[in-house]
Amino acid sequence: MQSPLIALTAVAFIVPSMAFAHGDKGQTSINYAGPVETVSLDTLLAQKSFRDKEVVVEGFLIRQVSKDEFVFSDGQSEMTIELDDDVRLNESINETTKVRLFGEYEGGKHPEIEVEHIQIL
Repeated sequence: MQSPLIALTAVAFIVPSMAFAHGDKGQTSINYAGPVETVSLDTLLAQKSFRDKEVVVEGFLIRQVSKDEFVFSDGQSEMTIELDDDVRLNESINETTKVRLFGEYEGGKHPEIEVEHIQIL
């Protein structure tokens, strides 16, 4: 009789811990709506550096290329972006939804932004 009770007690403690540990993987719970310094795609594309650079851009995801790749437009230029595996949104978006992307710009022959966080504006 004690074995089932011990197993049930262990499950009661482990399951909530696993759900809590999964959480939002480091995403901040703050939804800041104030000013943020952004950069245009033209500025990024004009830089010939091969160094990765943290950037914030605003615009629209105008087309989905694959499961985690999209074409992003800031209204002037377009660039491929790739979403990190842990990027999640609680609502649907489309090509008319304005977004702010936080990520790492990777220059070179095929420049792209690897998005670490996305915010709907």
